[in-house]
Amino acid sequence: LRAGILGAEPWTENMRKEIENLLEIKAYDIYGLSEIAGPGVSFDCETQNGMHINEDYFYPEVIDPETLEPLPYGEYGELVFTCIGKEALPLIRYRTRDICALISEKCGCGRTTIRMTKPRGRSDDMLIIRGVNVFPSQVEHVLLELGMTPNYFIVVDRKNNLDSMEVQVEINSSMFSDTVAGLESTKKRIEAALQSTLNVHASVKLLEPGSLPRSEGKAKRVNDLRKLQ
Repeated sequence: LRAGILGAEPWTENMRKEIENLLEIKAYDIYGLSEIAGPGVSFDCETQNGMHINEDYFYPEVIDPETLEPLPYGEYGELVFTCIGKEALPLIRYRTRDICALISEKCGCGRTTIRMTKPRGRSDDMLIIRGVNVFPSQVEHVLLELGMTPNYFIVVDRKNNLDSMEVQVEINSSMFSDTVAGLESTKKRIEAALQSTLNVHASVKLLEPGSLPRSEGKAKRVNDLRKLQ
């Protein structure tokens, strides 16, 4: 096995490195939407520096998800596609809800097609915590940076008219401690890393391995209780 083509569920660069190290392969990203053409809208090249969009079939743009105004290359916003080749179901400026940026510079592989960055989240998944935009993928990035498994769940609530966020994290056996001080130290280390990345405080609740439910489809990562109030 030399290479793996992985898609459907979002994954971070840290997860890519972990897969490559464990399986000793090159892990390539592929992007697609069932509404447009399924897999194959864009694909990694050997440089793994953005996915090349098949521009002969798909015209890409990035827009501000609030104003719907187009954004320049390199700026993050919501990805939209106009399908050039579809006849039975034409799509014009179709909103994918995926947040990414477009890259216009020539790639190191020699290709000149527009590239898209790996989606950093979805406009409909974005959480606004005390005025700060937070994406679940940022939490996953922090956990992988700390050498933890990306098994987590976010609970957002509003207490005393202030937003609160709790991140429930499964700790692996190497980080488990049978002392209260050891677990508290791990908890504070995760909270500090989340604060540094998210720019908003998140409390951390440590769980035993296997505590969080596993999903057969796309993983459910967030429970926003504010919507119920």
